[in-house]
Amino acid sequence: METKNIVRALAAIAHESRLEAYRYLVQAGPAGLPAGRLSELVGIAPSSLSFHLKELLNAGLLSSRQEGRFVFYSAEYETMNSLLAYLTENCCGGNPCSPVSITACTAIEKPVTTP
Repeated sequence: METKNIVRALAAIAHESRLEAYRYLVQAGPAGLPAGRLSELVGIAPSSLSFHLKELLNAGLLSSRQEGRFVFYSAEYETMNSLLAYLTENCCGGNPCSPVSITACTAIEKPVTTP
């Protein structure tokens, strides 16, 4: 993922309403959610939500599809995974890590104190 795309994605989710909407869409899975339902869950007006979803779409974090009168939004998992991979690629000295190894890595990095 290019740096400019990473910055765009991070900027897009750096807003409370967009982050909340994005998290609901990640939880919804590939089927996504209709805009009206997402508006109810996030608790903001549809016109405001539309503005926020546009930012997430432009960042490549979401996709949308029309089904009859409804617009469904879905998380783009490939983009999300690329972003997460970029953020963690140098974790634990460049070795693949998991939550367990992150904890171990953090413990290793703590300075050793002698009595």
